[in-house]
Amino acid sequence: MAQKGLARDMVVRAALELLDEVGLDGLSVRRLAARLGVQNPALYWHFRNKQELLDEMTRELLAPGMGGPREGEDWRDWLARRAHGYRRMLLSHRDGARLVSGSDPGPSVARGFEEELTTLAGLGFTPAQGLHAIGSISHYTLGFVLNEQARRERQARGVTKEPAEYADFPLTVAGVRAGGAPTSDEAYEYGLRLILDGLAAARSS
Repeated sequence: MAQKGLARDMVVRAALELLDEVGLDGLSVRRLAARLGVQNPALYWHFRNKQELLDEMTRELLAPGMGGPREGEDWRDWLARRAHGYRRMLLSHRDGARLVSGSDPGPSVARGFEEELTTLAGLGFTPAQGLHAIGSISHYTLGFVLNEQARRERQARGVTKEPAEYADFPLTVAGVRAGGAPTSDEAYEYGLRLILDGLAAARSS
């Protein structure tokens, strides 16, 4: 296959598939080239190094989730929907949160972010409020999913606690039974609600 004939988007899709199979630590240009049936230089035609490939993979994941509120949707419902969509995206690929946290999404995603800030400004947020609103929710979600995916990896390796090991922590057990584990959907929703409540209070003060 000729270097110029190897489509950039095909390389990115194949890289995301390989990520799901081997994880971020196992992803390499050599493995990706073998998957595509080409030599390494065919990939360097599009990406100068592995980090450029990771950056493009991140852009591929982030871009579809950006945008403004739907018709009739208020800012709180929009930001909650955006947050849940971001979390689903990160969870849709193995090590998705590690990939995104270590990459530079570039100007295309930055333009989408600027459009979102413009929308928030039109809804009465100052530039600083809008910037920190989206940033706080995004950072919370990214950190939450980093923990979720790390826990999944530990479980896959069989590194989990036996029920008897929790006997000395009755309040922890009671909290999990009542509100879900720290990495559960219920826990994520609770934290997100706290952030949104804080944003609403800050805007009204």
